[in-house]
Amino acid sequence: MIELYIDGASAGNPGLSGAGIFVKNGHNSLQYSIPLDEMTNHEAEYEAFIIGLEKCLPYKDQIISCKTDSQAVYAAVEKRFIKNRKYAHYLPKMTQLLDQFDLFFIKWIPGKENAVADKLAREAIYKQKKKS
Repeated sequence: MIELYIDGASAGNPGLSGAGIFVKNGHNSLQYSIPLDEMTNHEAEYEAFIIGLEKCLPYKDQIISCKTDSQAVYAAVEKRFIKNRKYAHYLPKMTQLLDQFDLFFIKWIPGKENAVADKLAREAIYKQKKKS
């Protein structure tokens, strides 16, 4: 089973943003700290989820267990629907990626259980601020 932890963060709302992706495959893990454009926190969460799915495509024939502290992302995946029209444009890409996985599960977790992905998302913002 592959465990995928995702988090998006924004320094301001909107502001410089980052995605944190943590993929655990048994004793092996991959960590990604990805700078994003200026966007809201919700947009960063959706972007992080899409990037996380893309990073897991090589494992699409395995069980993927995704963990997020974003209730919006969790609800969007569970219902295959995004209530807020402002973010609805993310749904087609999410659905297209989700449909490629044999078994995909998502679970909402409290932020304190998502510390690695959160740290990676914040590092991505810091990298951008440091360049400026």
